[in-house]
Amino acid sequence: MSASFQAISLSYQTAPIQVRESVAFNEEECRALLRLVQDCIPATDILVLSTCNRMEVYYQAEEDHSTRIIGLIALQKGISDKSMLVSYFKVMAENEEAMLHLFRVSMGLESQVMGDMHMANQVKRAYQHSADMGTAGPFLHRLMHTLFFTSKRVAQETGFRDGSASVSYATVELVRELTTTVCKPSVLVIGLGEIGSDIGRNLCKAAFGSVTVANRTLEKSLAFAEEYPVTVVEWDQLAEQIPLADVVISAVPGLQSFLTKAHLEKTSFLSPKYFIDLSIPRSIEPAIEEIAGVYLYNVDDIRNKASVALEKRKAAIPAVNQLMAEALAEFQGWANEMMVTPVIQEFKAALEQIRQQELKRYVKHLTEEENQRIELITKSIIQKILKLPVLQLKAACQRGEADQLSEGLRSLFNLEAPKEAVGV
Repeated sequence: MSASFQAISLSYQTAPIQVRESVAFNEEECRALLRLVQDCIPATDILVLSTCNRMEVYYQAEEDHSTRIIGLIALQKGISDKSMLVSYFKVMAENEEAMLHLFRVSMGLESQVMGDMHMANQVKRAYQHSADMGTAGPFLHRLMHTLFFTSKRVAQETGFRDGSASVSYATVELVRELTTTVCKPSVLVIGLGEIGSDIGRNLCKAAFGSVTVANRTLEKSLAFAEEYPVTVVEWDQLAEQIPLADVVISAVPGLQSFLTKAHLEKTSFLSPKYFIDLSIPRSIEPAIEEIAGVYLYNVDDIRNKASVALEKRKAAIPAVNQLMAEALAEFQGWANEMMVTPVIQEFKAALEQIRQQELKRYVKHLTEEENQRIELITKSIIQKILKLPVLQLKAACQRGEADQLSEGLRSLFNLEAPKEAVGV
């Protein structure tokens, strides 16, 4: 049986935020899960992708191990009832479905904000973890490089990357809507990771009244302030700064509810106070909305607000789909050939062994010139014998019949048992 590329996916499309945050992995946890899957499951080419909106595992195996992998995720996150998670995961057990899904995720076609360019970087980081941990084999290496090349073509040949349609841009659009009646609104951005930094940049470009930033590492805030007109506050000054801002944006994953109702209920708000929590796990306690005048938005509340850019991207989807289809067809051709390469090599080796054995019987008394002629003639005969079976094997790959023909050839010529090879 040939190995199949498979995937499991839990995302904003299948699970509420409470479930997503329960299985959100940081980079260290992703690496630990890679090792756990590698040690516990007979699979290769393993990739773990965890973002604020999705938790996915890709792997290559002869059987469906989705339930076992979900069990490992539950084990690592301390979830006692793995059955609670199973219904939220979409299982993709077929090559084409799993590969296309990975491409669509990387291109941003599956993002809450269509075309979100952060996804490509997150997929690259996930692949780097696989490469570093030794869980990426020839199949995944080739697939990922095909994906990156296709992403580059999408940027160069379509309008799908045009405009500023991203989570950070949509957040800025929401801030703009919330503060339409506020003269020179003040915004506090907590956390200067990839998303937080993008939001800070977009707020500055939009010329909001004032932008204040805070990061656990002060040096990062100061470096940001050297490029953009923002005010920097230290982390331990947040309690004083939050009441002064009209909008507070938190993008600090890993700090579960560092801002709680207890922190805020001592403060009396004379005007509406808006909080936007982009963290998974959430960093702002949902109960703060029980305080009068306080409104909370999370990642599920961020809608496609960059309408013009999004319309352009939607119009480019057919072109993106065509580029992905071309790339996957080319990759599938390579993968098909890799599947029959071992049996071709075995067949070639068997014929070469026969040729060598027969030559030893008859060339002992021939001259050097005669030996060279016979060498050329017999090698040419071997090549002609190989040509038709090789063509037939490659054609069988396209028809999905390579397994049967390969096994028939092995049985007919008593070839060696198949070695571990790239499967499809």
